[in-house]
Amino acid sequence: MADAAVETDAPKTSKKGIWGWMLFDWAAQPFHTLILTFIFAPYFAAQVAPNAVDGQTWWGYAVGIGGIIIAVLSPILGAIADATGPRKPWIFAFVVMAFVGSFSLWYVTPNADGVLIFWGLTALVVALAGFEFAAVFNNAMMPDLVPREELGRLSGNAWALGYVGGLICLIAMLALMVANAEVGTTLVGLTPIFGLDPTAAEGERASGLIAAFWVIIFTIPLFLFTPDTVKPTKVAGAVASGLRELGKTLKNLPKNPSLFAYLGSSMLYRDGLNGLYTFGGIYAVGALGWEVTQVGIFGILAAITGTIGALVGGKADDRFGPKPVVVVSLLLLTLASIIIITIDQTHVLFTVVGTLEDPSSLPDLMFYAAGGLIGAAGGSIQAASRTLLVDQAEPGRMTEAFGLYALSGKATSFIAPLAVGFMTATFASQQIGVMPIIALFMLGLILLPFVKGRNAT
Repeated sequence: MADAAVETDAPKTSKKGIWGWMLFDWAAQPFHTLILTFIFAPYFAAQVAPNAVDGQTWWGYAVGIGGIIIAVLSPILGAIADATGPRKPWIFAFVVMAFVGSFSLWYVTPNADGVLIFWGLTALVVALAGFEFAAVFNNAMMPDLVPREELGRLSGNAWALGYVGGLICLIAMLALMVANAEVGTTLVGLTPIFGLDPTAAEGERASGLIAAFWVIIFTIPLFLFTPDTVKPTKVAGAVASGLRELGKTLKNLPKNPSLFAYLGSSMLYRDGLNGLYTFGGIYAVGALGWEVTQVGIFGILAAITGTIGALVGGKADDRFGPKPVVVVSLLLLTLASIIIITIDQTHVLFTVVGTLEDPSSLPDLMFYAAGGLIGAAGGSIQAASRTLLVDQAEPGRMTEAFGLYALSGKATSFIAPLAVGFMTATFASQQIGVMPIIALFMLGLILLPFVKGRNAT
């Protein structure tokens, strides 16, 4: 399979078409930045649910249910799409789905009753599924846009563009919309724009509106300018044929050890990366006593270095191939994680650097540095992971391959949060609690030698 993918040469696509495709990442990233990580998720746990414990639990269940839906349906939808041809109709349908789910989050008010909480969590699942399904079909368009030797740069540039989109939205919301209910001003001391009421958490709730309109507006160039796969001449029976091919693919996966090993490796390290993103802010609040504003700055820094990492990783991918980029990124993520578990308010690298009465700024600075490294390596590895999958997949079944990629990414997405929670509770230590993430990175590294790179024969 790998050789067939490498030898395929895509026709030259116009610059408008390339930019249209890359803008999908720009359009989708604010949902992950604003809703899943920095704005709406903390708001839900702190102000919507009866208490933070229930809020975190219910949010986790909703994301988990969404993950199961995505894991089950992504490869099936991918197989159907490969059999029926064009991807844009699928992307359009799921973008609309993402819009409806995200927009609905505006109506989730503070101290909501049970019905409204259920509504909000259902909207979250709908939005999450819409964004993830659309990404499966958007990713599958990538190999048809440029020759193989340019895929690394294309993927890296798109990821970088996505980070910039999320960063702009995060900064804009913290500076102009999200305000402290007691003083009524934003992070930079301004009154919220559009008359948003801080006492009703309208700034936080507006994150759903921003994510919804952002994805609708910025996917328009994709539909206007990016070329799509030609529709097959025979559509009758294509769905059944696609599902049969998917069944064969799953059955024969062990016979393709490179693809099998890569799906296993990426399943583990992507779970670790998502766990690191999820618990990084929580760790900083608990171990370092950070305020929300410091966590926000941490997120901005990670987004900036993530943008740089995606750009540099894309260029390195074109020069050396995606596999070395993934390996180096994993080593850097492991190093950053090890540094993090040595940091608390009075220690860096397990060395005392101050006291609670006479604190040092070094723990904060080291944590920011580790966060910057995580952002850079995370941006690089996500960009390279897409192109490494292309090297394992058959050209005519690319959407199916990305569906399997989505399946492998969601099938074990519960491991990192459950393992971190269990270890933290068992040892009553946040440092020990983060160690399963390091284990996931190392297990992903162990499987990579069995994965063929770009120049494999």
